[in-house]
Amino acid sequence: MRARLETLGVSGVRARTFHSSALAQLHHLVPSTGEVLPSKALWLRQIANGLPRPYRFRPAADLATEIEWARNRRLTPDTYADGLDGHEPPLPVDLMLRVFHRYEERKRREGRLDFEDVLEQLVRFYDDHPAAAERFRTRCAAITVDEYQDVNLLQQSLLDHWLGDRDELCAVGDDYQAIYSFTGATPRYLLDLPRRFPHAAVVRLEANYRSTPQVLELANRLAPSLGGAGKTLRPVAVDGPEPALQIAVDEGRWVAERISGLHRGEGVPYEEMAVIYRVNARSEDFEEALADAGIPYQVRGGAFLSRPAARSMLRRLTRSPEAAAGIAAAEAARLDGLLDELPAGLGDEEATRQADLRRLVQLADAFDGSAAAFVADLESRFRTEGQGRGVHLLTYHRAKGLEWDAVFLPLLTAGELPARQAKTDAAIAEERRLLYVGITRARRFLFLSRQAKARPSPFLAELGLRSGAAAAGVEKGRDRAATEDSEAFTALRAWRKERAKADGVPAYVVFHDRTLEQLATRLPRDLGALLDVPGIGPAKVERYGSDVVRVLARFDS
Repeated sequence: MRARLETLGVSGVRARTFHSSALAQLHHLVPSTGEVLPSKALWLRQIANGLPRPYRFRPAADLATEIEWARNRRLTPDTYADGLDGHEPPLPVDLMLRVFHRYEERKRREGRLDFEDVLEQLVRFYDDHPAAAERFRTRCAAITVDEYQDVNLLQQSLLDHWLGDRDELCAVGDDYQAIYSFTGATPRYLLDLPRRFPHAAVVRLEANYRSTPQVLELANRLAPSLGGAGKTLRPVAVDGPEPALQIAVDEGRWVAERISGLHRGEGVPYEEMAVIYRVNARSEDFEEALADAGIPYQVRGGAFLSRPAARSMLRRLTRSPEAAAGIAAAEAARLDGLLDELPAGLGDEEATRQADLRRLVQLADAFDGSAAAFVADLESRFRTEGQGRGVHLLTYHRAKGLEWDAVFLPLLTAGELPARQAKTDAAIAEERRLLYVGITRARRFLFLSRQAKARPSPFLAELGLRSGAAAAGVEKGRDRAATEDSEAFTALRAWRKERAKADGVPAYVVFHDRTLEQLATRLPRDLGALLDVPGIGPAKVERYGSDVVRVLARFDS
């Protein structure tokens, strides 16, 4: 922002975040203000270690996000439970309340503040000292707030003090890109401005200089369902290719092939391409596919082996180097709190950790060797991430504000986007806005895809991508195959449940869902064919092979 102002010849304007402005004012008004914590994570990790299993394994980032959500809504430990209003915390309410209480108590005991305290204390100071707020207003003639759709109650309360009864406010925002409700943000303040200031000038910035007409036409198809302030993006850029929908059996491989083709055939640099997904856990499939294809990549938000689940499991496996990889990984995952069933309300960080644990156990099951050899194999397969170069792999949230020549939006299936935990109308609306953000990251090339056997995202119908002749033909065939496969898959899951119960082990120790999906698709006829199925090695065949072949025999055409 400062650089853009300088290019316009504007000097003397202060460009700061809410928190940096508030901290400077608070230090001036209350010199005894305590030191600000750089991060909540360390304290919350220590507090969470005292929780009962399996909750002690919840990532500190999820707990920090929940406390920030509460504080940004001006909730305290005393008002938190009554203020949830349908919101699902990452822990049972009583446990989350215990964490919240202990965190706040430690701050008071040590005289520390977090970033929410900075805003809250300044708001309360101005509540108690109106003359101080008036002195600020005499020195600040006008205020511009960028990304106003991301403002929360706490920030708005401070902004109200800064404004007073004046109307010298310029607010810039796009309610179609309001995707941070998990922090307490809401586009309501942006949408309410014309009502609050009836004489305000409303300027709709609809000219788009980034994307081709074809990309914007697709984005505009979501607009009728996005609500809020209606707007239609108008292209300035020249024509480009039509966005494509692919129904793929192996999306990772398909994405890698398309990236390679764009790089070789169209000359698109790897750094000008991005693969965008809903949660960090989905990076692993694309990391593996790109690595296999020799394509450099960079993961924003943590590559597979750098995430908590892999770091912990690798440490545990190195302590039992001679053990069989599958057995050692299953035990390591159990010690790390792998759940058989995922409860509702898990934060993204814990959902990613659970998915990573399951994927690691699956990879270990398919590996015929020792724990030490398995670790070496993982390192060789997943340590190829480029240092600040290559294709970008990142979530929708991290993609906001960025742009690339080519964008891939895979995994457009029900339960993925919208996410499984999005059950309310408001939550589904935010998931739709995530897709809108993803689409509008693309300058020229846009590719959407979904898994062949999965139920398509309802958003694809809103985009009109299920009505094309080619897509409809493929989809019809895939859906028929998926129906047939699902019967075999259901039978396999029923058998797995009984076998796991008889053996006294979690279901994932028998087979993972991905392995069952492969079995249901391939329908192997004998023990030898089982060895060709990813996720099945000699030990699994010896232990479960005869049962699996018998279950699948009635589905063999």
